[in-house]
Amino acid sequence: MKSKFLNLGLILSSLIGYLKWGTDQSMFLFEGERDILVKLFTDPVSVLHPFVLLPLFGQVLLLVTLFQKEPGIRLTYIGMACIGILLLLIFLIGLMNIDHQILLSATPFLVLCIWTIRHHRAQKAHR
Repeated sequence: MKSKFLNLGLILSSLIGYLKWGTDQSMFLFEGERDILVKLFTDPVSVLHPFVLLPLFGQVLLLVTLFQKEPGIRLTYIGMACIGILLLLIFLIGLMNIDHQILLSATPFLVLCIWTIRHHRAQKAHR
């Protein structure tokens, strides 16, 4: 059951990533994802980019694990990696620009990734 809560936390924390560009442009990832889902059905070619599709695929994989009796470790790790590519990039951008909002928005996902990995390693050691 703890694995399911961790996977749900990974999905939710991936949505609070924060992006800023230009002088007055910014959005949370959940806002961008809403736009992407709309465009996926109206103009699918416009969303064909690895930084769009990989995190979305990762979220779908983590969502699938929520409906499994025992969440698959492999699916969890692949989902975390797909989403992690974007969130690590956001975190690094926050570090380079010393922007606390961006840094703090990516931190919950990264912390949950570490917690999830430790949880699965502990489970494996007990088996």
